[in-house]
Amino acid sequence: MSSESPVSPDRVSGSGILLLGGSGFIGTRLAALLREQRVQFRIGDLNPSEAFPDLWAKCDVRQLDPVSKLGAGAGAIVNFAAIHRDDVRPLYLYRETNVDGASQVCNAARRTGAGRIVFISSVAVYGFQPVPVDEHGPFDPFNEYGKTKLEAESIYRSWAEEDPSRSLVIVRPSVVFGEGNRGNVYNLLHQIAAGRFMMVGDGKNIKSMAYVGNLAAFLLHILGMGPGTHIFNYVDVPDMNTRSLVEHIRYALNQNGPIRKIPRGVALCGGSVLDAVAHLTGRTFPVSAVRVRKFCENTQFLARRIDRTGFVRPYSLREGLDRTIRFEFASNTDIAREDLAASPR
Repeated sequence: MSSESPVSPDRVSGSGILLLGGSGFIGTRLAALLREQRVQFRIGDLNPSEAFPDLWAKCDVRQLDPVSKLGAGAGAIVNFAAIHRDDVRPLYLYRETNVDGASQVCNAARRTGAGRIVFISSVAVYGFQPVPVDEHGPFDPFNEYGKTKLEAESIYRSWAEEDPSRSLVIVRPSVVFGEGNRGNVYNLLHQIAAGRFMMVGDGKNIKSMAYVGNLAAFLLHILGMGPGTHIFNYVDVPDMNTRSLVEHIRYALNQNGPIRKIPRGVALCGGSVLDAVAHLTGRTFPVSAVRVRKFCENTQFLARRIDRTGFVRPYSLREGLDRTIRFEFASNTDIAREDLAASPR
């Protein structure tokens, strides 16, 4: 690991920063910060950028020529592009985008001379661990997403090792949530808001989470990292256990009364049945055995290395939750009260 004190991104951006997969949830938030800082950037994505249509071009990370053309002259490449859902079929789609895409991004950087790459990996490379883990692992991914992210990391590391002047930053976020996202945290919020939530297990398991506003700010912060390979877990602290998380959300949504519960074994059985139905019919369901297991497991990660960079999170974890709930469910919450963040939970 080299020095972990970044410099301002506008000093290292060359003629711009290329955001691959930048039309997505996290990429759009980073793009907004880059615009605020007046840092030049462009977006390459299969999907148009709703927020920055004038800076978007269609680009497939699996194809060298489009990535190279769009990346010509860019001083840095940030790769968000990934197949990340846990129910994607056929499985080879994960490898095509996550692994083969990594190879093409590195080839494009070689071709264009880009000396900086930021790769958005995932804590999925660790799998389920009995104790919190830092950036050293151990690694035990349990699904194709985690396995292919780990493989992609090795491809990027090989690229960095070819030239000591190159800078590689690998960021492994925990589950990311925020305004407009439709991932697992939103599903939890929606279930609680709709009165359909049932607690699986005792809720004592710890959940590391990341608010998108903080993660985007961190990515901006580390765009100027010096030569070498820099690896960071990203987590917003302090962590909450599932019960505390649910109680916070229920408080914000003005929900009272006892929390309904369902035994873990029953939920796993139901998830397995739905998995079988999905396999036979091709349909997808919001509940699966993997999602039940993820809900009940400790998914806690250490991110102390962030502190060495001097980064200060703009929001607390609870503030991030409050901002998301206010955005998504303003019609059935009094979260706009100024004293909410300071209220007892």
